Amino acid sequence: MQAAIHYGADAVYMGGRQFSLRAHATNFADDEISRAVSYAHEHNVKVYVTVNILAHNRDFAALPAYLETLDQAGVDGLIIADPGIMRVAKATVPNLPIHLSTQANVTNLESARFWQEQGVKRFNAARELSLAELTEIKAGTDLEIEVFTHGAVCISYSGRCLLSCYLTGRSANEGNCSHPCRYSYNLVEEKRPGQYFPVEEDERGTYIFNSRDLCLLNRLPELISSGVDCLKIEGRMKTIYYTGAVTRVYRAALDHLFENWPDSGLPKLDESFMDELGKIGSRGYTENFLTDPPDRKDMLYDKTHIDPTHHPVGIIIEGGGDPLIDIRNPLEPGQTLEYLGKGLNSSFHKVIKIKNEDGDYLEKANPGNKIRITTNPQPEEWEPGGLLRKEV
Repeated sequence: MQAAIHYGADAVYMGGRQFSLRAHATNFADDEISRAVSYAHEHNVKVYVTVNILAHNRDFAALPAYLETLDQAGVDGLIIADPGIMRVAKATVPNLPIHLSTQANVTNLESARFWQEQGVKRFNAARELSLAELTEIKAGTDLEIEVFTHGAVCISYSGRCLLSCYLTGRSANEGNCSHPCRYSYNLVEEKRPGQYFPVEEDERGTYIFNSRDLCLLNRLPELISSGVDCLKIEGRMKTIYYTGAVTRVYRAALDHLFENWPDSGLPKLDESFMDELGKIGSRGYTENFLTDPPDRKDMLYDKTHIDPTHHPVGIIIEGGGDPLIDIRNPLEPGQTLEYLGKGLNSSFHKVIKIKNEDGDYLEKANPGNKIRITTNPQPEEWEPGGLLRKEV
């Protein structure tokens, strides 16, 4: 959360320990939500909490108390998919704005109008909507529209997937997805047990369900012109580096577009923004349904992901000219660090010496170490929350 805020998010969304579709993430405990809201509000950033499971009867006993806890913490809105949870929320915490989760599958104007009548303030658009459909819904309702622009894509309709439940007994719709769409698959014929046939030519099998990641960076001008209110980066269960680095690119892109918007027509982003995304790592990119329905080219069949060109090294804990760094990947003298500044500004520093918090010099810093470094040039004013990386 701090990384997203540091690199320019206007709002963050998060899951608590209950009722969230990322049950196996290191989610926020109740007291941590209060601290997170205080931190975000100090930085003029809003906080939306996911309460977006598709609920069963057993889930409702603890729901009112949890909603009241979120209200007391001062969250700015609830992201809900289930009509039953929405009904309880309206009765329990009527002052909290309700945002409709993408899990609710709003794919048409009439559905959007229905949910507006139920008191929904904003809807998180289904990933199956085209730009034309988003524009029509925005023009035909008073709803705020939030659009996923970057991140992982489920192979099932707006994420309502049963693969995990069938293969592992863990329900994706209750937050326990085991991500079987990322597994490697081979074909077995029932009369030939033990013989595994590759579905594709790759001898390791095929990642037959593995969608490329969503990336609408180059379509930001059209999205802005359509009137959508919020651009959303899918970042839960991602690393600090991923969250901060992707937020940094989209923040810089939006700022660049607004500063250079022409009197007529739409502006364009130069290639430097996409080049920057290429340094972060992904499964490759797709624009999904924004223009046409996806097809074979929008899947990544031969591997789980595309290797990044850069690796994260650390996070700045204490800033200034002698920063304290929390190390996430090995670092040695002689290597060159890139400090990710705001916008797309970077500075490069060759590591000369490394020492631990006690002042002892190290031949190598390992993940978990907290270190200070001597570099050429020496840091000037690195900020707390800033990220460091190195080329692979």
